[in-house]
Amino acid sequence: MRDHDLPARERRTRGKRRFDDDEQLFLKRGRSAEPAPADPDAEPDPDTGERWSSWDDAVHGPQPHPDWLVTELAAKDTELGVLKTGKEADVHLVRRAVPGTDRSCLLAVKRYRDAQHRLFHRDAGYLEGRRVRRSRENRAMAGRTAFGRQMIAGQWAAAEFAALSRLWEIGARYGTITVPYPVQVRGTELMLEFLGDQEEGLAAPRLAQLRPEAAELLELWGQLVDALVVLARAGLAHGDLSPYNLLVHAGRLVLIDLPQVVDVVANPQGPEFLARDVRVVATWFAARGLPAETADPAVLTALLLREAGIR
Repeated sequence: MRDHDLPARERRTRGKRRFDDDEQLFLKRGRSAEPAPADPDAEPDPDTGERWSSWDDAVHGPQPHPDWLVTELAAKDTELGVLKTGKEADVHLVRRAVPGTDRSCLLAVKRYRDAQHRLFHRDAGYLEGRRVRRSRENRAMAGRTAFGRQMIAGQWAAAEFAALSRLWEIGARYGTITVPYPVQVRGTELMLEFLGDQEEGLAAPRLAQLRPEAAELLELWGQLVDALVVLARAGLAHGDLSPYNLLVHAGRLVLIDLPQVVDVVANPQGPEFLARDVRVVATWFAARGLPAETADPAVLTALLLREAGIR
């Protein structure tokens, strides 16, 4: 087990994280030098597939922004295709570029489905501990009305953005957890760092697609344990962890698909979600040849619960 020396305040902090939107400086940045963007919701140009970047109209990820990220207001977004379809959301590939320059980046754009087609089939347990205050919204969410389903979709996007932002900051500080950089959130659309081949636009493989040799398998298991310990010390569990929502990029294990992230303290089912996460991934590693005593789900679950301050 690698040493993780998170301060106590980081383990138990539930307060607001600082994003650049809190300072409201990004609204003024560079306006005098760049043209005012058109409505980002407008239909894309039928000839080029481009639309104005929605950066100016979104909540941004943690500062400092990575150097590769295009934040210029003159940038345009071009749809390149679908990376993944799912029951709750589809993930698209988008290139954000400043016309006439070499400034561009690829983004993975997660779009939750509209209220008529959305299938939030597992949300009841995950939403424990993150209820909104107003009774009308609570009743709508509980009754799964069209408005309530839209509220749930917004909660999923906001919860994933908040979790990724927090974990990105922890990972940047301690180097023990890797997630895609959360670029921005806008309504039910979440934009993330694209992890994969930048030239070909091919996404990094999921852990489930790989057949690692013994040494690599052990290394990936160590990275996973480190990440789960950091999550537990922050009071969190992934909530739906499996080899299908873990990427392997440049030798690093990357956690993805975090809309259902669970507060293991505030959510009464938190310990059960955590134990299931461990059981699922430990079973996969054991089936690929990791010794049973190394990938023992009972031992790891007990460790994580202690780190979370539950037992």
